[in-house]
Amino acid sequence: MTMDILSSGALAPISADARRPVIVAFLVFIGVSLLWLFTLATAEEETPEKLYVADRSLTPLFNGFALAGEQISVVTLLAVSGGVALFGYDGFAYALDGLIMLGVLLLLAQKIRNSGRYTLGELFSLRASGPGPRIAGTVVTLAITIPLLVIQLRAAGVSTALLIGFSSDGAQVLCTVLMGCLVACFAAVAGLRGNGFMHVAKVPLTLAALAVLALLALKKFDWDPGSLLSASAANSMAPDAYLKPGLWPYTASLGAFNTFGNHIVFILGTAVMPHLILRVGASRSGRAARRSMTIATGLVGIFIPLLIATGFAAAAVVGAAGIVSVDDAGQSSSILLASEVLGDGSTGRVVLISLMACVVFLTVLTTVTSVTFAAAVAFTRDVFTSRRRNHTDVEEMRALRVAAIVVCMVGLSLAAAVHRYPTEFLVTFSISVAASCVFPALIYSFYWHRFNRRGLLWSVYGGLLLCTVLTLFSPIVSGTEFALWPKASFDWYPYETPGLVSVPAAFVLGWLGSVTSPKSSKHDFRLLQHRFLTGRAAGSHAAESQR
Repeated sequence: MTMDILSSGALAPISADARRPVIVAFLVFIGVSLLWLFTLATAEEETPEKLYVADRSLTPLFNGFALAGEQISVVTLLAVSGGVALFGYDGFAYALDGLIMLGVLLLLAQKIRNSGRYTLGELFSLRASGPGPRIAGTVVTLAITIPLLVIQLRAAGVSTALLIGFSSDGAQVLCTVLMGCLVACFAAVAGLRGNGFMHVAKVPLTLAALAVLALLALKKFDWDPGSLLSASAANSMAPDAYLKPGLWPYTASLGAFNTFGNHIVFILGTAVMPHLILRVGASRSGRAARRSMTIATGLVGIFIPLLIATGFAAAAVVGAAGIVSVDDAGQSSSILLASEVLGDGSTGRVVLISLMACVVFLTVLTTVTSVTFAAAVAFTRDVFTSRRRNHTDVEEMRALRVAAIVVCMVGLSLAAAVHRYPTEFLVTFSISVAASCVFPALIYSFYWHRFNRRGLLWSVYGGLLLCTVLTLFSPIVSGTEFALWPKASFDWYPYETPGLVSVPAAFVLGWLGSVTSPKSSKHDFRLLQHRFLTGRAAGSHAAESQR
């Protein structure tokens, strides 16, 4: 539970007079950002394709920056740096997963774009007919995005409250609600291009802020990285184990196989998130999608080392005890580093904290909007348009806006309701669903000629059912210190992530359902292969999906 920052001393040295410029700068940045966002939103044409995928007109450079911006989420920016600060080597290893997963998406990006589809329901319909695949895609999209919204909004509320100098539960819930309402307003009117501009702006701003933090921390140790790393270990909770594997408290007692499975499931799951697939679908061509992924990989390749460096710097400058006294999960580590890396009362300190406040706000706005928008597009494309074939563009746009507001409000309500509870299981569940329900379905759809409707539905719904059941009976829900209900004990499943079982099971179910299903000639795999490789039939097939 977050303690009072004033009593912990984290931000207490900032006087009320010094804190006022931080709040003013933060509010001015919010106002300017929202004005720019709404200007971009109103400038977009009111046509579905224009808003969904920007008419597939985004350049590789623009989309590459936007894809990199998608990786700079609240969880990544705050939780990963906190993991490095508190748990050393283990946090470092999880940070690298965020870079490896881009390699997985790089392998799939060209085929996704060439397919002409950009929602899970449409991708699932590549090898299966009828409304079932589209409904399955929408269900899976919501199962992935709602938990992500809860986590992102909760982290946003806590971090915003810390940045402006308040730490009570009421203040954090209020900040969560206010941030959620701002995001809901923008998600209701923004398109992919408008949000992409903010992602593009976020990338250099975030890289600059992290670079400044890392350099200022390194300066305190006479520009010697070895001294900084030694101080990180010395100021940690376990100096002898800090730079060795096994310190991560959530999985340390569950064995090496559990840790290995966590990394694999995280890489596979985060590579096929709905909002990333939507962004890939906005590329001009399959080759442009690959170039965008290459650019994004390079930018994230800069972001991850900087994130790791600020994590170690926070451990060295603030110390694990100081971080934990404010936030048990370490999500405030970069904020605390910004408040302590310079001398008390200095103007630079106020500027640095203001910069971090702006970075966090921009990260919240872009990430939550992306996730919300992807869920709204999935519902509109795969449920609304398939049931109302004679709808107009105006009706479709209205359905999109209503869906965006409803999705965001559901996530916001849940974030406020579970504010006092540990929510790590939501991240695990969301990523496991993506790895179990989306990754096997895409692999089979792109590479196996016998994959069909029964195989798809068995794989998707079987993976979702296993993820739900195994999560409920896992150590992250009961039986451990960090569980949702630590005093209860019904954790008969011994591993943290259900993906260790659900991912291979989804592959098996997809194979079994396909080989036991009557053969169907409706989908010629040779024609699909030609489309996946060249993209030449993507336009005609996209038109067929509208019928």
